[in-house]
This record gives sequence, structure tokens and C-alpha cells, in this order.
Amino acid sequence: MSWRRAGLSIRRNVVDNRRLCTATRRRQVEDEGDWFYSSEWWGTDSDGQTVLRTDSDHGNGVVSVLAYPSSRPAHTEWPKTERWLQERYAALHPSHQKKGCLKILGYQWRTLHFNETTRQSTAKVMAAYHGSKPGSLFLMQQPHCLAVPYLKSMAATGLNALACCDYDLAGVAVGQKKMRVLCIGHGGGSLPLFLASKLQGAEVDIVEIDPVVISTSIRAMGFPAFSLMNPSGQRATPNPSTMDVVLWKGIHERLRLYEADAENFILNTSKTTVYDMVFIDAYDGDDIFPRKLWDPDSPFLEALSQHLHPEHGAIVVNLHSSELPSVSSSSSSFFFDQSLPMTRHVSKVCRAYKEVILGNGIGAAFTVSVPWVCNVSLVVCRGLKTGDNGGNCRDAVLGNLLSRSSEVENTEPRILTPPFTLLLEISSSFFFWSAMAVLGKKRLSTGRGEDAGILARAKQTLSESRILGVSREFAGDATYVAKRLAKSTGKAAWIAGTTFLILVVPLIIEMDREAQLTEYEAQQSHLLGAPPTTMP
Repeated sequence: MSWRRAGLSIRRNVVDNRRLCTATRRRQVEDEGDWFYSSEWWGTDSDGQTVLRTDSDHGNGVVSVLAYPSSRPAHTEWPKTERWLQERYAALHPSHQKKGCLKILGYQWRTLHFNETTRQSTAKVMAAYHGSKPGSLFLMQQPHCLAVPYLKSMAATGLNALACCDYDLAGVAVGQKKMRVLCIGHGGGSLPLFLASKLQGAEVDIVEIDPVVISTSIRAMGFPAFSLMNPSGQRATPNPSTMDVVLWKGIHERLRLYEADAENFILNTSKTTVYDMVFIDAYDGDDIFPRKLWDPDSPFLEALSQHLHPEHGAIVVNLHSSELPSVSSSSSSFFFDQSLPMTRHVSKVCRAYKEVILGNGIGAAFTVSVPWVCNVSLVVCRGLKTGDNGGNCRDAVLGNLLSRSSEVENTEPRILTPPFTLLLEISSSFFFWSAMAVLGKKRLSTGRGEDAGILARAKQTLSESRILGVSREFAGDATYVAKRLAKSTGKAAWIAGTTFLILVVPLIIEMDREAQLTEYEAQQSHLLGAPPTTMP
């Protein structure tokens, strides 16, 4: 496998929504996992180099990993990381300090594929070698980098839901408080790595049924090998290697990767094990979410409920929603019920989780549409208050999440703040939240007055937050896009208008926030004020 320096042969032909995104974002993006960089890895198989290819016996068909060059970090930034690696290595082996040093070979995007078609996950990987051993090669997945939007949505909504329950996230961030996390479905391992790196008190259990996926994530995606557990519950490797200690700095010790069926794992888990958060992203090679993981009559959900913290436990489920919303004759019901592209299957899953996990207890279940991709994040959180009466349920949940997002973002220590802004992830889905289904005992309806109240709260929260700085040129580009979208009609306008609302949220800049927000409200009303017409 050849490694090329960052910045070479980067593909720029982006399709669909990614073209709209990259066309308006000319600034330097701080988050290396930003969708702005998706053009570097969202290519065809011929654009990447196959670094691993093997067969799975667990429904995933041919499992392969493709590599693409990454433009970030820039080559000028490599020496700083090399010095950090060398200092870590020298601290462990003082006598080897003069026997060569650790050098960075390059950075790559690596995408994990099932059945030659399904792009399962994407990760950024750093390759390094030891100067005294030219043949050595060490891979390290970059834990701060979440390249796929639905992972950011899952992390942001899950963390904010816990914060709404007065959970001490700041204490977990610095390791003063322990937190138990369960991830069902492993893929390349980006989400558990992110959580373990950002929350020093988090202990993350990962369950993956396919041993080929597990070995692939370690061999080709740079996931720490020391995390692997054997069937007896012990580490497969008794002691971490020197390079594990150098690269991961303790993160690997808080990750436990199990090869197991999710239902069997949770049924056989000790009764004393209680999880604060559970993330579920379990699709096979045919993009099917196993029925036993959402069927209300299956033992899985009931067992999962027993192992979820009774006061603040939160579950976040990644769901696919690829169908366009149906057309309603009522414009008022459309704004609430129809904007979220929720298929009948997704509705069944949401209802099952709500009924089994929450029952008649205190809590809330809601969904958030994910920008750029056809995914929905389902969040079920115990202890999340929904207001004093049903009419204020949706407004209370959203207002609580928005306000707590700002608190989480600004809480010291800043180590809790991810490379992407938590508030930005919540607010970028905000206009889907206006169409949010709070899955209570009865279906809620909303009017323009309530939506205006939520928007007002979002305006205040956004104006107080340290949202990404954006140039006047960027704002001008967005205004131009808005005018073009306003001239469109039908479903295409609905899709483009929704996408634009996601793009425009970060444009709350210092030049004139109030005037810009007023204009933004008018654009929202014009673009999404009525249901789309039926296309022939």
C-alpha cells in the first residue's frame, strides 16, 4: 500500500447536496471531519486504493477497505505531532531516545464497505513508522474526526439529552466521574473512539457480531488492538504494546470490543451492569436493521431497558429514512407531521423503543433528521422532562436541548467541546425539530405561534453561542443560493429548501445578527410554509 502526501489527487466532483455544501464553504474549516471534506473520500471504488478485501460469513458479503488521500492535517503540521509522539516514546523508553525517532508517513481517509456497495463507515487514519525500523508501520485512527454526519448527530443529541437530566458531563470529561457506554455495532469504530477520547471517565463496551469487521477495523482502520476482548470477558492481549501506549495514551484501556450477538450479549450481561448511554448502529450488508433489535416483543428491548440507568439513561439509535415525505392536504399538519421523512418502518421502531424503554415513566423520545444523508437519530431518554402539559411538550424538549447545548459548549473544562459545535449540530437539525415527532401517548399538533416561540428561543441561544466565524463573502454566497432556491417548485424545492436551512444556521455572524435572523425567518416561511406539490 503506497502512502501519498496530503493534498495530492483530491477529488472535487461532489454530487447532490455535497455540491451545494462545498460551493458555499470557501473558508478553512476547523473540523477535519466536516462534510466540506467529503469530496476527498466520497468517490467510486476506482478513485480509491483497496487496502483490504475479505469475505464475511455474517451477512456482510465482501468486506473491503478503500484508501483516499487526505488534505488535512497539512504537511507543515506533521512535525508538531512527531515531536509529541517522540516525547511519549522517550518517556517509556529513555534508553532508546537516540535510536531513531517516530515519523509520520501520511494521513488517509479509509472507508469500510460491505457487499461492494454499502459504504459502512469512514475514518481518518494516520500512518507512522520508527526511524530505526524502516519496515515498521503503525496505524492510528484519528479519534477527534467524525466524518459521517449521522455520527455527529448521534453524539450531539445523546450528550445534550444527558445534560438535560443534570448529568455531570464536565466531571466525566476530566475523569472525575465514571460513565458506562454501550455501542452496538462497531464498523470502523469512530464513535466509541470519539467518546473515549473526549470523555476521560467514559468506559465504552462495543458489541460486534462479525469477526471480519472487528479484525478489519484493527488491521486497516487503525482501531486499537488492545480493546479486543475474548469470550471469557478478558483482554485478548494481556498487556498493551509499546505503540498502543504511545499512540492512545490510555484511551485503549477504556475500550472493550466484544465479538457477540447484541441480543445474547445484553441477555448475558451481569445484572449489576448499568449503562448511562447506549448507541445502536447495527445494519448488515443489505442495510437491514435486525428485527430482534427493535421488536417490542423480543427479549432484547426488555433486557436493554433493565440495564439502562433508571434516572437519566439515554439510548440513541441510527435509523435509515430514504423515502420522500408523503403529501398532505393540510398545510398546518404538513409543517409538523410531514417535513420529517419518516417511513412507516422508522415509525414502528420509534414507537417500540418509546413504549418499552420509557413505559409510563418520566422521559421523552424524539427524532432528529441528519443533514446531507438519509438518516434519522432516534433519542430515548429517561428523566428528560417534557413540560407541565402536552401542549408544551415539543417546545419544552427543544428549548431544553438548545439551552443545555449552549451550556455544554461553554462549560469548563473546554475538553468537553468536540471539534464540531454541539449547538451547531442541534440547531442545524432545528428546522427538522420543528417537524419533530415527540413520541408521546398522543400525536401533537403545532401552530405557527408555537413554532415562532421555538425559533425565538433558538435565536437567543444562537446569538449567545460561539458559533463558527463566517466571512461576509460566505454570507453573500448563501443569500444568492437562497434566492435561487426560492424560485424552485415542487418536491425539489422542498428538499433544497430544507438543505439550505441547514446551511444557513452557521451564518449568524457579527455583521448584523438581528437583521439577518429576521430575513432568515422570512426565507423559512417562504420555503417551507406549505407542502410541496405532487410531481408527475
